[in-house]
Formats: sequence, structure tokens, C-alpha cells
Amino acid sequence: MDIAGRLPWPGDGSTAELWEFLATVAAVDVGAARMLEPHLDALGILRQAGNPDLSAIGTSQESSWGVFAAEGPGVKLEAIEDSSGWTLTGTKPWCSLADVLSHALVTAHVGDGERRLFAINVRDEGVSVHEGPWTARGLQNVKSTPITLADVRAIPVGETNWYVKRPGFHWGGMAVAACWWGGTVGVSRKLFARLVESANPIDPIIAMHAGAVDVQLASAQAMLRDAAAAVDSGEVTGRELARLAKQVRSQVFNSAEATLTTVAHALGPTPLVSDEDHARRVADLDLYIRQHHAEKDDVSLGKLVYEAGALPW
Repeated sequence: MDIAGRLPWPGDGSTAELWEFLATVAAVDVGAARMLEPHLDALGILRQAGNPDLSAIGTSQESSWGVFAAEGPGVKLEAIEDSSGWTLTGTKPWCSLADVLSHALVTAHVGDGERRLFAINVRDEGVSVHEGPWTARGLQNVKSTPITLADVRAIPVGETNWYVKRPGFHWGGMAVAACWWGGTVGVSRKLFARLVESANPIDPIIAMHAGAVDVQLASAQAMLRDAAAAVDSGEVTGRELARLAKQVRSQVFNSAEATLTTVAHALGPTPLVSDEDHARRVADLDLYIRQHHAEKDDVSLGKLVYEAGALPW
């Protein structure tokens, strides 16, 4: 995928342009954006790490990348270092597109409570990709299943805990939100088409729903634009950057969820059973935004508000 060479890097002055590109893709095809975003994120992470030498795991300009950083109950991926280097052994959950990717950045445990990021060849003979379960109705072509690794050669990327401490961790989270926003725009365009059809005289109920969606889209877009400017300025760091990222993701998530409901109320079941593109877009977006952990993420945001000090608003 050489598309990365034609796009700006996050934090380099044109973050809004990058996020707008991701949103544009998502407005047309949510699944395509869901595939593209982690590839670009992985390349950005490698750049932030100084582009380490990955020749030992067979990377090239044609490599396709994923980022596997989720944890799950009952499974653990451990990194072991010996005289010949690092290897990974264990199981990693929620590995999106592992069945088709060539390489991935993977977090693994290196000590009590500590994790480190590693690059691996997903096609290594020690990697077993689980076939399921994946019964999702949305993002059917973007399977996220566990992988099991047995002494898989790995190249460290950054120091221990660097993956979550770098500013790019929060930049990437907001890039995902830009995809959510684009997907929400795509769903909303079906409502706009109905609004146009209802003109002369305009249907007041459809107009009401369109107005509500307009507010949701505009508020999320404004927050993304402000966040992109903050990322490029470099002035928002540490806990304030973490707080900003959580604010953005929560706002875009809330806008997407509200818009899905509003469009459903406005249009009823007909487009969900008769319009393949709309039905797929709705299902894809509804699943994609579940990366946001709803009230759990609001709890963590609330803690950051408390830590910001008195009168944060």
C-alpha cells in the first residue's frame, strides 16, 4: 500500500487533512476505512519510533499492517528475550484482518504489569489465526479474531510502555473517531436524499430529523477540527492530550449513535431491507463505534477532569 506516501503524517501540520481523508473514505465505505486506518496508524507508529530495521521479519513497501493491542480475559501474550533476540508466545485477542495481513504491531507482556510493542510477520509459521468466532452482521469482511503465537520472532518497537506513553497513541484514537464521523456522514446522506424528495412542500418531520442530524454532525466535526489543530500545535501534551482524545472520541461516538437512531426514526425499516448500501453502512458503523467503551470511557474521562484541578470548565 503506497497510499501512505501521499498522505500527511499526524502531528506534522496537516493532521486535519489526514483525518478528512479517512472520514471521506468512511463516508463511502465504512469497512474500507476500518481496514485503512490501522495500516496508516502502524506506519505512523514506526515513524515515531525512528523506523527500526525490520528486515529480519521480511517487511517491504508492499507490506500490509495491523495494530493488535487489545487485551482479554484468560489470554496473555508474553515476550521473551534470549541471546538471539525476542520471541512472542501466547494468545492475542481482537486481531483485526489477521487472516489477510502480512505484518502487525503487537503489544506483549514483558514484566509484571508492563507491556512493550513488537513488530511481527503474521505469516510466520508460528502464528495461528483463529477462524472465529465472527458472526457479526457489520464489518463482515473485517474479522477480528484471536491469534496464537508460538516462539514467533519479534522486533521491539520503542521501549517498554512507550506505545501508550507517546503522543501518537492519542492521535491514533482520534483518527479512529474521524472514521466514525465519516461513517456517520454516509448514513446521514440517505436522510438528506429523503429531505430533497420531500420538498414542495417540505415534510416537517423529515426536516426536524435532518436538523437534529445537522447539529450532531457539526458539533463532532468542529471538535475534530479543533483537535487536529491542537495536535499540530504540539502544545497539548500529557494528561491534557489524553483528556482531549477522550473528549473527541466520546463526542463523535455520541453523535454517531444519536444519528443512527434519528435516521432510523426518520426513514423507518424500508431502506434497511431494500437498500444494500445503506443497510451495510448502518451495520458497519454500529459495530465500528463499539470500539468506544461508552460509560467506561466516560469514567476514565471524569478522572482526568478531576486531575485537571479546580474549575476545569
